[in-house]
This record gives sequence, C-alpha cells and structure tokens, in this order.
Amino acid sequence: MPDFGVNKIVDKLTHELLHFFNSFSSWESSVVRSSDLSVSEAHAIEILGQFGQMNMKGLAQKLGVTTGTTTVTVDRLEKKDYARRESTREDRRVNLINLTEKGCRAFDEHHKFHLALTEQMISVLAEEEIYQFLTILKKINSEIF
Repeated sequence: MPDFGVNKIVDKLTHELLHFFNSFSSWESSVVRSSDLSVSEAHAIEILGQFGQMNMKGLAQKLGVTTGTTTVTVDRLEKKDYARRESTREDRRVNLINLTEKGCRAFDEHHKFHLALTEQMISVLAEEEIYQFLTILKKINSEIF
C-alpha cells in the first residue's frame, strides 16, 4: 500500500523547488541583464573567477555543458574582452582560458550579487538551520550533481 503522506511531501517539495528555481532564474537574469553578458557567459566568468585558468574540457565539466557549447561561450567572451585563450608550451593544441582584467572586474561584481543573495537567504534561518542547509546542499550536490 503506497504511503500518501510521503507523496504529499514530495509534491510540496517539488512545488517549493520549482518556486525557488524560477525565482532564482529570474533574479539572475535581472542581474545579468544590467551587463552585456548572457547568463551562460556570466556562469563561465563565475567558474573562471572561482577556480582560475582551466582548459575547455574542465570549464565544460564545471558548467555541466558540452565542450562545443563552451567553445561558443568562450568565443563570445573573447570578442567582448572578458577572457582569452592561451596555448600551452607542452601542447599547442591545448588552450587554457583566463579572465582578462575586464573579466576579473565582471567576476567581482557578479560574485557580490551572489554573496548578497546568500546573505539574504540565510538571514531568515537560525544559525543551526544555516549549518543544516549547508550540509544538505553539499550532500545533494555530491550525490546527484
């Protein structure tokens, strides 16, 4: 016999997750809209700003997209002077992507928005809930994503 209590919880959780995702997407679009970047370009800048230079494959993995999609994004970032490719001496076929000075400034600005949103989110939680939330997010990210 199915547990209808669990099904109700799953429905409610799904509703809340969709509400959060839609709200977050809308918030992020409004932040990015104030610049000349697309959301995918801003995501690439965020990854490069956090982790430093990396090759196309590494960036694609961190973004969760194909290397082909990442190539298009990096091409646009280069055109706008946010990033540049540099080939390695060991293998000229390998390109490392770096943020330019303009890209570093964009990262700093975008990252401040993320920090402010995080601070706003945790402001409604008790200290113990913040640690629980962090633990749960880490578990979900490591097990599913």
